[in-house]
Amino acid sequence: GRAMAHSTYNKIWAEAQRSLNGLLEREAEEKSQKPVKDRLLAFQMLGTFYIKYVQIFHSLEAAYDQIVHPQKRLIIRQVLDGVMGRILELKNEMVELEYSEFHYFDDILQDLKLAPDSIDIPIPRYFIKEKLKVLKERERILAQLLLEAGLGHDEPRKSAKVMVLEEAVRLIQIAERARQGRLRATFMKQIYLEEKRERQARLQGGRGPDVDACAVYIQKIWRRHAQLKKTLKLREEEMIFLGMIPPAYFQRPSAALIRAQKVDNLRCEIQEKHESDYQKALVSIKERVKEIEGPDIKESLQDQIRQWFIECRQLTGKFPDYPDEEQGGSTAIFSEKTPEEVAAELAAKEAEEQKKKGKGKGKKEKKEKGKKKKKGKEKDAEKKPKKKDEDEEEGWKMAPSNFLPVMEEGNNKYKDVWQHRDEGWNFSQEYDPELIKEEKRKEVEEEIRVQVDELMRQELKNLKLAVDRETEKKARKGKKGKKKGRRKGKRDGRKKKSKKDKDLTPDRTLDSLFKELVEEGILIRAKKVKLSDYVGKV
Repeated sequence: GRAMAHSTYNKIWAEAQRSLNGLLEREAEEKSQKPVKDRLLAFQMLGTFYIKYVQIFHSLEAAYDQIVHPQKRLIIRQVLDGVMGRILELKNEMVELEYSEFHYFDDILQDLKLAPDSIDIPIPRYFIKEKLKVLKERERILAQLLLEAGLGHDEPRKSAKVMVLEEAVRLIQIAERARQGRLRATFMKQIYLEEKRERQARLQGGRGPDVDACAVYIQKIWRRHAQLKKTLKLREEEMIFLGMIPPAYFQRPSAALIRAQKVDNLRCEIQEKHESDYQKALVSIKERVKEIEGPDIKESLQDQIRQWFIECRQLTGKFPDYPDEEQGGSTAIFSEKTPEEVAAELAAKEAEEQKKKGKGKGKKEKKEKGKKKKKGKEKDAEKKPKKKDEDEEEGWKMAPSNFLPVMEEGNNKYKDVWQHRDEGWNFSQEYDPELIKEEKRKEVEEEIRVQVDELMRQELKNLKLAVDRETEKKARKGKKGKKKGRRKGKRDGRKKKSKKDKDLTPDRTLDSLFKELVEEGILIRAKKVKLSDYVGKV
């Protein structure tokens, strides 16, 4: 059963990704098209996108809630957040297009053969699950503070109504007269029954009650009672059949529902276990990669950097400057550049330095020419925007999205890693160690690269001292000047950062502020009510 559930939710995820891939292709096509002149056509397009994204959101939310594989959940979460952001963007586009918060999707739903409830947007379950501990702790603190303040009643206290003395006396009199009236009525009823019994005894002439008459009377009462019960039962069955009232077993949870809830809880426990195992594996596998592959990575990096030293020395006649950490260190060397490209870059740097050393001749002429060019460009620019504005006024075009890149990145990860991945070995859907190795290998390479940079920087200095000491002295002077400038910048930045807004309650703790809000009645315990609990008409 568990394996079937894993495959079911994997299929849901795969279908959602297929639908998303098709939508992203359509979105890319819409970008390249001309502005839409017909407003109804534009809304039709937006509404279709909106409904399809909501359907994808439903599938991804269910998959994220139930899939137990920790690495799959990371990608689903990325795509899910992107889809939710895109839904909000499309909603905003529709509001700006129609100037209305409510939209009618009847035609689109009919074309797509969907029910109206398919566009309902539920609150994602992970919103509450991921913050459950925080919410429970917050509820506990609030209950404790309410109890200490004597405000621990769930129902609000009703203020006592002040009553005038005359009105109170009148109410007591009314109640007392009513009590006496009830007693008098009971007493008179007893007298009446006794008189009736005496009259019947006189008429019968001392004989006892007629047995047949008594039996008929009892039968009449019993048949009336039995028929009333039967009629009420028939009426209830008819109302249930018509759908006017729910059946008796309607309030009782079904066995299938209880079993489904147990499975959900079990999957949540497995999710937490797999997530903790994954977090531990991230550390242990990284250490293993560093221990086994670290020395080889270090040696290969050093060999490549030394080779670069030799090639640059052969081309330019001197050793190159080692890139700073800000420039990326040795990553700048390993950006697939040939020694010729490196030599060209060095030559360009030298040319720039020579220009800076030269005197500022011909600056005025350049400025005047630049001004004339700018004036000419401004005139052209004034003409061009008009044409653009005219084109924009002709039709509607979708605004650029901030969430499309996020969804595309997640979709590409799914295609590259999970779409055709064989998981026959992973029956319990635990973490995949090979994926962690690939990820951690890059981190280990980066850490080792920083250490290698320090070693090779020192080695380069030693080489330069041995070959060309004069160049090294000049380079040192230049570097000292740069470092001083940087330090000043850092100090200024620190000074700027230190200027923060003043704290209005520096002598108060967060707990004391929270307690004060509770005591003043600003923070109260909210009732747990869902939007679906409200019943009414739109």
